[in-house]
Amino acid sequence: MKQHVPRFSVDPIAVLLLSFFTCGLYLIYWNIKVARVLNAIAENEIISEPIAIFAGCCMPVNMYFYYLAGKDCLPKLYEKTGQTQKDNSVLLLILGFLFPMVAAMIVQGDINKYYEAETNG
Repeated sequence: MKQHVPRFSVDPIAVLLLSFFTCGLYLIYWNIKVARVLNAIAENEIISEPIAIFAGCCMPVNMYFYYLAGKDCLPKLYEKTGQTQKDNSVLLLILGFLFPMVAAMIVQGDINKYYEAETNG
């Protein structure tokens, strides 16, 4: 049974700017919304809401959040949009440690491509 995928389409540049100007507080909200979207796309709870909340304020959990997104959630998204399968888990893990706002931009860009494919397909 196909789950309803909640709509959370934000420009990746807006994610960067809002995260920067709110000193990262926006990323907590973003993590929660994106976890819901990715879980719905994967049709399984891969990223729990507590993980999403703590990922915004705790570095090791933040890295784990992006690792799960890249390893388990985004491949399902690529499959549904017909994109080339790739494993971004290590890239997102490193960016989640060094530049979490950039990792968020990458994930948001892929989610936006999913919505475009749903609209056009």
